[in-house]
Amino acid sequence: TEEICIGSVAKLKEKIDKAVEAGFMKSNPLASYKENDYSDDNYSLFDLHRPFVDEIVLVSKNEQKMLREPDLIDVWFDSGAMPYAQVHYPFATKEKEFKDLFPADFIAEGVDQTRGWFFTLHAIAGILFDSVAYKNIISNGLVLDKTGNKMSKRLGNVIDPFETIEKYGSDPLRWYMVTNAQPWDNLKFDIDGVEEVRRKFFGTLYNTYSFFALYANVDGFDNSAAEIPLEKRPEIDRWIFSLLNTLIKEVEQHYENYELTKVSRAIQEFVMENLSNWYVRLNRKRYWGGEFDDDKLSAYQSLYACLETVAILASPIAPFYCDKIFCDLNAVTGKYTADSVHLIDFPKYNPQYIDRDLELRMNIAQTISSMILGLRRKINIKVRQPLSKIMVPVSDRKFEDQLQKVAPLILSEVNVKEIDFLKDTSGVLVKKIKPNFKTLGPRYGKLMKQISSAIANFSQDVIAKIESEGEYSFEIDDQNIVLTCDDVEIVSEDIPGWLVANEGKITVALDITVTSELRNEGIAREFINRIQNLRKDSGLEVTDKIHIRIMKHREIIEAVENFSEYIGSQTLANKIDLVDELNSDKAIEVELTDEIKTLLQINKI
Repeated sequence: TEEICIGSVAKLKEKIDKAVEAGFMKSNPLASYKENDYSDDNYSLFDLHRPFVDEIVLVSKNEQKMLREPDLIDVWFDSGAMPYAQVHYPFATKEKEFKDLFPADFIAEGVDQTRGWFFTLHAIAGILFDSVAYKNIISNGLVLDKTGNKMSKRLGNVIDPFETIEKYGSDPLRWYMVTNAQPWDNLKFDIDGVEEVRRKFFGTLYNTYSFFALYANVDGFDNSAAEIPLEKRPEIDRWIFSLLNTLIKEVEQHYENYELTKVSRAIQEFVMENLSNWYVRLNRKRYWGGEFDDDKLSAYQSLYACLETVAILASPIAPFYCDKIFCDLNAVTGKYTADSVHLIDFPKYNPQYIDRDLELRMNIAQTISSMILGLRRKINIKVRQPLSKIMVPVSDRKFEDQLQKVAPLILSEVNVKEIDFLKDTSGVLVKKIKPNFKTLGPRYGKLMKQISSAIANFSQDVIAKIESEGEYSFEIDDQNIVLTCDDVEIVSEDIPGWLVANEGKITVALDITVTSELRNEGIAREFINRIQNLRKDSGLEVTDKIHIRIMKHREIIEAVENFSEYIGSQTLANKIDLVDELNSDKAIEVELTDEIKTLLQINKI
């Protein structure tokens, strides 16, 4: 058998000749074999598969018959011959081509089907080639129902894969399974999770692409213009490029390590949290109207690069959806000659594009913005209502510099007029400190009661020192106690007219006083929102100019008059009129606040 596997048919022919001479066989089926000739003519002389190979009789050294054992040694051992059988080695595939395929880079099999196959693959490869059969392996876990029970028809908890694919699509199903659990772990399958993935991740990616396509078609963007050098692009473009190249680097590493769950989660976070929820949202105005200048071109080129790269990175997990996005982009730009995303090279990250400091300070902007928006929700002040001031304590020069650079982004995102940097918080913010028993308990045990009492009596100066230096030490019963920021929880108390929030080392205070001028601006922003929705519902093109008529209401007159130019610039309105009456059949009722309702009408000019 070994000689057959390694292609020594000539030796086999000699042994069969001996069987003929001894009278065990009438003739040699390989009599016309030509030595060292592996042509199809030779192979056609005799079929070495069962049942034909059973007709061959060999002769032992003591001239006894050697018959082939008709039973398999083991079904797993038979399946261990898969690397050779799948390419019909050494007959249909010769040694040189076979070496390009062997050993395999990767194999996978369900955990309930693995014990024999994983071993016999290596056993046969070791016997024949003194080699392993594969380099990497994933033993897939089981798909259970959402409560962790094994699926069975008897329990009625089986999910029909074909119905699921028909309803939700194969890509959302695959993405859900890969993202929710590592392949080697059991997966608690919840059909609601597939719908959530389709709505949140694929819906967000679709909306981002649709936004890009809408304005790119209006402006005739086809990516043919020369690339604007990265150093000449706005900081937010450099930031998204930095994150994109960091993503390429991470995704490549995860793919190479067969960490598909980390791949999908990294791509998902980039698309949902950074590309859609931050980059696109903060840059919408760059795509609206105006001249097609370098700033707008940079915005298009940056968003195009992100969409194209995401489609390539995610294509192994979502092959159909990503191929559609890639092909739609490439149909306009003609950047690639390939007809599919699956026929192009994997992207390479550029280390020069990665700016860790920029990523860090943008993360600070995102964190502070999230904290302030949380404070707004706490007392139900909408984001469209401007507020006057934020205060942020700055414990060191580096943090202050980082915050200074992203302050305009934060103010724009949370709709606040100014930000104050507090270097001395005494008399402004009063902080409380509590011990973290989970980290301190295992280290100090019986001393915890005394430590807790000492921490409760820390002065504001000591608390500030812990925040700025990250560490503080003191003694109890001659034992040195060392505290880090993880060992305590520091929170700031609210002050009259302000709300305060803490997250890690960052504290923010928000002035929640709404003046009459701020209130009027808030009303103007509410009008803009309602008008934009009405434009969309009326089927107007994004470039259509309009005439706005608003029925007077005593609470809105001052706001419309003071901010008419701002409203017009945001809604492409050439004219805004406050009128005493409006035909209710042609106008719509808008509710700006719980107390303010009026009629609104727009007409295309």
